[in-house]
Amino acid sequence: MTSIETVLDQLTAEGKLYEPLDELAVRCYACGHRCLIRPDRRGICKVRYNKRGKLQVPWGYIAALQVDPIEKKPFNHVLPGNDALTFGMLGCDFHCDYCQNHLTSQTFRDPASDIALSLIQRVSAEQIVQYAMRNGARIIASSYNEPLITSEWSVEIFQKATQVGLKCVYISNGNATPEVLEYLRPYLSAYKIDLKTMQDKQYRMLGGVLQNVLDSIRLAHKLGLWIEIVTLVVPGFNDSTEELMEAARFIASVSPDIPWHVTAFHPDYKMTQPGRTSSNTLIRAAEIGEEAGLNYVYAGNLAGQVNVYENTICPACKKIVVERYGYTIKGYQLTKAGKCPNCAGDIPGIWTDEPQKVKLGGFGMPRFV
Repeated sequence: MTSIETVLDQLTAEGKLYEPLDELAVRCYACGHRCLIRPDRRGICKVRYNKRGKLQVPWGYIAALQVDPIEKKPFNHVLPGNDALTFGMLGCDFHCDYCQNHLTSQTFRDPASDIALSLIQRVSAEQIVQYAMRNGARIIASSYNEPLITSEWSVEIFQKATQVGLKCVYISNGNATPEVLEYLRPYLSAYKIDLKTMQDKQYRMLGGVLQNVLDSIRLAHKLGLWIEIVTLVVPGFNDSTEELMEAARFIASVSPDIPWHVTAFHPDYKMTQPGRTSSNTLIRAAEIGEEAGLNYVYAGNLAGQVNVYENTICPACKKIVVERYGYTIKGYQLTKAGKCPNCAGDIPGIWTDEPQKVKLGGFGMPRFV
C-alpha cells in the first residue's frame, strides 16, 4: 500500500521561506516555530522537510475544495454576500484537541488522519483560479489546514488570482513570522487569526506560543492587512470574564476597529467534553468586547440566537448597516465608499463599490465545486 508520506513527498517543490545552514541543515521560517531541520528530517508541521540541504514544501495539490460564503470564514467586513473558493492542503503546526479539520490538519501526527490520502488531488494554480471564476467566487481562501506552512503554494495561486481581480485571504492560527507576512503581503488582502486563549500555558498545550500570535496580530495590522480575529469560546478553557476581557483589551490596543468574533465550541475530535457553548455565554463575551472598547463584535455559529451580534452596526449612530442571519445577508446599507448612510461615518473593511449588487438572501451554506 502506498503511504501518505510517499505521496506527499512527491508533491513538493523547493521552498523560499528558509535559510541554509552548516552541515546541510536548514532553518524554516514559515511559522513561529522556526524549525531547525537537519537532512532527512521534518519540521513540526511534518510536511516541510529537508532533502539534501534544501527545504521541500507542499506543492501542486489540494485535499479540500469548496465554495463558501465569505461570512463562514468568518469575515464580516470583506465583500459581504460574496463567495470564497476555499482550498486546503495537509498538515498543521498545532495539535488542538478540538480541531474540526483534524483529518486534514493532523496528517503524519495522528494515524486516523491517514484517510486523507484519498482526498489528495493534483491541481495547478491556474486550475484553482479557473474554479473560482467558474463558480462566481470573488475571493480565494486558504483554509482547512494551517496555510502558513503551505505559503509558497498559496502565493503561486494568489499571484494568478490577483491578476484577474480576485481577493485572497488566509484563515490561520496566527503563528506567523515577520518573514512569512512580508512574503504574503503583496497578494494577501485579509487575514483571519485565531486568538485561542490569553494563557501561554494553554497555548503550549495546543502546540503554540501566545506571544507569537500577539506579535503576528500587531505586525499584520501594521502591514495594512485587513484583520478579523476569532476566539472559539470553550467552556472551562478560556471563557472566564477576566480572560475574555484581556483578549478584547489586547485587540482594542492594536485597533478598536478590528472585528472580534466570539464563536461557539462544540465537542469534536479528541475533546468530547465539555458541552456546547451556550448563546448566553457568547452574548456575554460580545458584551465584554464592547465594554473593552471594540467597535465591531460578532457572536457566531448560533444563527438567530445572539441578539444583534450577527449584524454590523455603525459605532457612531448605532444604525444596522449590514444585517445577517447566520451566513446570509438580509440587508446591506453601506455606501460604495464604505460609509454609514445615516451619519456618514466610516465603517472600516473591504467593501464593494457596487452596493446595489450585494446578494441578499443567499443560500448561506457551502457547496462543492
